[in-house]
Amino acid sequence: MGRNTRKRRTPLATKAIAASAALALGGGGLIWANFYASAHESNNQSWGGNQTKAATAQAATISCPDVGQKLTNVPNAARQGVATELANLDKQITEAYNRLASTRNAQQQDASFVQNAIVGPLKEKRSATIDRIRIDIQRVGGSFDNALKQLAACTTQTANQTNAGGQQQNGGQQQGQNGQQQNGGQQQGQNGQQQNGGQQQGQNGQQQGQNGQQGQNGQQGNIGGQAGNGPVAADFVDITKVAPNVQGKPRKTGNASTGTFTTRCGVNANKNFNTDNVIVAPGVTNGAHHLHDYVGNQKINAFASNNTFLQGGTSCQNRSDLSSYYWPVVRIQDGTQDFDQNKDGGGKEGNVGRILTPAQAQIKYVGSPASKVVAMPQFLRIITGDAKTTTNGLANANAHWSCTGFENKVQLTQQYPICPQGSKVVRTFAFQSCWDGQNTDSANHRTHVAFADPASGVCPNGFKAIPQLTMRLVYNISPPAIQNGQVKNAYAVDGFPEQLHKAATDHDDFISVTKNGLANKIANCLNSGQNCA
Repeated sequence: MGRNTRKRRTPLATKAIAASAALALGGGGLIWANFYASAHESNNQSWGGNQTKAATAQAATISCPDVGQKLTNVPNAARQGVATELANLDKQITEAYNRLASTRNAQQQDASFVQNAIVGPLKEKRSATIDRIRIDIQRVGGSFDNALKQLAACTTQTANQTNAGGQQQNGGQQQGQNGQQQNGGQQQGQNGQQQNGGQQQGQNGQQQGQNGQQGQNGQQGNIGGQAGNGPVAADFVDITKVAPNVQGKPRKTGNASTGTFTTRCGVNANKNFNTDNVIVAPGVTNGAHHLHDYVGNQKINAFASNNTFLQGGTSCQNRSDLSSYYWPVVRIQDGTQDFDQNKDGGGKEGNVGRILTPAQAQIKYVGSPASKVVAMPQFLRIITGDAKTTTNGLANANAHWSCTGFENKVQLTQQYPICPQGSKVVRTFAFQSCWDGQNTDSANHRTHVAFADPASGVCPNGFKAIPQLTMRLVYNISPPAIQNGQVKNAYAVDGFPEQLHKAATDHDDFISVTKNGLANKIANCLNSGQNCA
């Protein structure tokens, strides 16, 4: 990842971290009127820093290096083949996690079971897959960094290594102290290993007891949730007990683009779902391993192309907006089941419970406080947030959770809010608002866009300000209850099964598709200071 994709944590955020161990600050503390906050600076643990322990029955999840994020230079001719192999890596992790979850008795009988039967074979499969990626790249004349071969090895994490507000919180402080802007995972592996392995496991030596995992089903390895893979009690916090953490937005300059453009595309009431991800895993069925809500373009699946998008129709009132807006569904884990209980991406992969349709889905484009904006290019793809923060760390996290009535005071990244009666749960996203001026996508789907500086709103050198896509999803959710260290009637976003349904894994996807000059109309609206719809 280039430096242009990250931002520096502000002093206010650092102070807030120290003040509240239960609170994970979002980078900039987002409110509906402030969309200049960007991805988070902290990073919870290295991709290689947590070694498999002898007491393997305590292993809660599989932690593997994210190869895709390291592939920043893949020739276009190799991208389809590489994407297919990256999807294979995800499938291998899913299969290994499912084996981890289903062999608890064997793990208790044999301390070497996880290493010999799960982690070791997984490394061999990943090594072969990474080598196929090398072949795909070199076959078309590209260069391959042989250091990527070292990313084949995976480790396990215990439940307390994935606690909300625990190790992740300390990881953010560690990274802030070391001043690292780049390669946070590697830095954490070098400098944070003692903190993660010693302090965390020493302080939380009660194995999985902190979150009540053992008490929940009377066995090691259960990590909460209706499917046994989260969330747990520590993933929730009473928002009325969280100190305010929202920061102010950048001061507008005389050249600011102060307008807004709202597009009304519905709440997916027609239940347009699938478990594909055409951006990351084109041509791969169930590439996301979790279910998405889709609004806007109605023909998005793994096999869709730019031509398909133009023929897809739209749920938006503005018929010129053929863009695709999609995000992981939210489910209530109250013992109920939904249509995909026995399907890939659903119950077969730990995504269980009743799917909630948002009560509101507000999609708005806002301008830059520092400059005019240029129109978004056709077929621009942007992913904001990271679906794998449980194992990747928080470097690219951009989740913001709050409650109606609290949005201008508290925004949460690592925990779901328990809202007071009469208040609704709110998910808010602010996408990257700077574009490299050339590419509609990049090999790792990140480096062609960037966040503006949170203090000034200025884009990195070489990047142009574009309309910033913002989304606000509101849900009617009865407040979960924490009883005896366990959460009842939990809610959570869908995710990869090994990510344990953590709040920080929330993310949002976007493909810009317009006709009849709409992209220019949006930019002109923002630049002229109008509020358009």
